[in-house]
Amino acid sequence: MKLRQTETDKQIKSKTGDWKLGDYSESITVASNYVQTVFGQFDANIKKIEKIFNVSMILRDDKLKVSGTEDKVKRSIQVIDQLFDMADRGAVLDEQKVDYVISMVNDHPQEAKENLAEIDRDIICHTTNGKPIKPKTVGQRSYVNAIEKSMIVFGVGPAGTGKTYLAMAKAITAFKNNEVGRIILTRPAIEAGEKLGFLPGDLQSKVDPYLRPLYDALYEIMGAESFMKNMEKGLIEVAPLAYMRGRTLDNAYIVLDEAQNTTPAQMKMFLTRIGFGSKAIVTGDLSQKDLPHDAQSGLDVALKVLKDIDDISICHLTSLDVVRHPLVQKIVNAYEKYEDKMSRQDKSRSGSRPSSSRTAQKNRGK
Repeated sequence: MKLRQTETDKQIKSKTGDWKLGDYSESITVASNYVQTVFGQFDANIKKIEKIFNVSMILRDDKLKVSGTEDKVKRSIQVIDQLFDMADRGAVLDEQKVDYVISMVNDHPQEAKENLAEIDRDIICHTTNGKPIKPKTVGQRSYVNAIEKSMIVFGVGPAGTGKTYLAMAKAITAFKNNEVGRIILTRPAIEAGEKLGFLPGDLQSKVDPYLRPLYDALYEIMGAESFMKNMEKGLIEVAPLAYMRGRTLDNAYIVLDEAQNTTPAQMKMFLTRIGFGSKAIVTGDLSQKDLPHDAQSGLDVALKVLKDIDDISICHLTSLDVVRHPLVQKIVNAYEKYEDKMSRQDKSRSGSRPSSSRTAQKNRGK
């Protein structure tokens, strides 16, 4: 549903030749039955758009007048247009959706020209509670499309971008549709700063804490009873990465999670297990490595080595694709800025520090 522009007026420049806020304005017709949904409670969404784009908006009947600089007015109207399209499709305009549309229009205007309301059109599956699982951002949609067309897909990005959850939803859907005979979910058993080896029980009991996030997602999407039944039959397997060695995985959907914690040898071992009729999804966050400081990540190496191979897709998700609480996106952005700053400082220090060979030559000269 496109908004219909009814009026455009541009005031004459002042004698000084300066333009001021409000010198440009456009009036558009809005669908009155969606105004409350789009504007939000106490006009929270509109106030946010006004603040970010430095514009003012006045609604009279079904006419919305937007005033500000020409570029900001047009971008604000683009945001409003996308939000009304989403409301027309029945989407719930929560804070995450509104922030995402604003960010796309503000920071990536070219990508935002497509209809963002179409992003979550395709539903992958439903949880046991009936909640639809679908891509919510442009990056997530590209990731899901890559999973459909490629045999091996790398999904790389920060926490909260849906890398593992979407991969598991696709795996369970393929399993239910008899496209594959089994699902194999695996993680490297490396601690995130804690030691769990002292826990009582057998080997499976000791590794289960590492695999708990995978179990949680399976219970939510498949249901505990269905999961346990298929697990007992060996049709669903959740295991540490070390268990993959020496196997050939045919007719299976394989998801390797937390791949940033693999070594190059482990990653090579995993990728060479894949057999006929199988599909593999490798997910990881390069900013959250739990390997020893001097160890190289197998995910880092694989992204460089395999980037030009056909039927292997590499999808980079960003903080824009975070679909958890909006605060998570702010945390991810803050850490990215901090890490970039520290990296630049380290480079400047290493660049200003004389090399040992140069120092030795100077000493010999003396």
